[in-house]
Amino acid sequence: MATDPLTVKTDTLTLAYRVWGPEGAPPVVLLHCRGADGADWTKIAERLAAPPGPRRVYAPDLRGHGRSDWPRGEPGAYTHEAMRDDVRAFLAALGIDRTDVVGHSLGGVVAYLLAQRHPGVVRRLVLEDVPAPLPLDPPRPPAERPDKELPFDWEMVRATDEQRNASDPVWWDHMDRITMPTLLIGGGPASLIPQDLVTALARRIPDARLVTVDAGHRVHERRPEEFLAVVEPFLRR
Repeated sequence: MATDPLTVKTDTLTLAYRVWGPEGAPPVVLLHCRGADGADWTKIAERLAAPPGPRRVYAPDLRGHGRSDWPRGEPGAYTHEAMRDDVRAFLAALGIDRTDVVGHSLGGVVAYLLAQRHPGVVRRLVLEDVPAPLPLDPPRPPAERPDKELPFDWEMVRATDEQRNASDPVWWDHMDRITMPTLLIGGGPASLIPQDLVTALARRIPDARLVTVDAGHRVHERRPEEFLAVVEPFLRR
């Protein structure tokens, strides 16, 4: 069982996170998709934290999500790079020198940016239904805010859409800096992510393997057993 959400302060903000598994076990960090929070990983985290070979599993809420700070109105508050730097600061605050990282969608972009900038921190990398940062044609249109209370900051949605439509070319150019073993999991034709962009990303990362689980975009939620059947042996190697 996970504890209730905990918090950790970095130099820039407070991040909420959940943790499973015994202290001292090998760490793995799970990064959620846009609009979710760390609780989205509960079923997967419980399995990864269980014997045999339990892991110490951490699932933070990215900035602008859940119980982490929502730094609305600040310049550059919701760039992917800011979220990457949050994860690096989160690891440093908890004394985690090296860890496996699993990222879904937005969390996967944050994960590969972390692996590019700090390759010594990431032992193995898993990217769930994450597209290559290539120009969208047509661009993603502005999303309309739902008329209800949201568990995330709508400014974050606008900002990440804008950045997705005009990704920094350095993201693509620096894929060769991801030198650790990398597993990509595509959601197949039912996914909202164009699978040719997932394939392109797998080809660009030097030591990458691509597996398709025909589950749509939320593979770990819709097909948890198939997701774990691929991820667990990869992380054990």
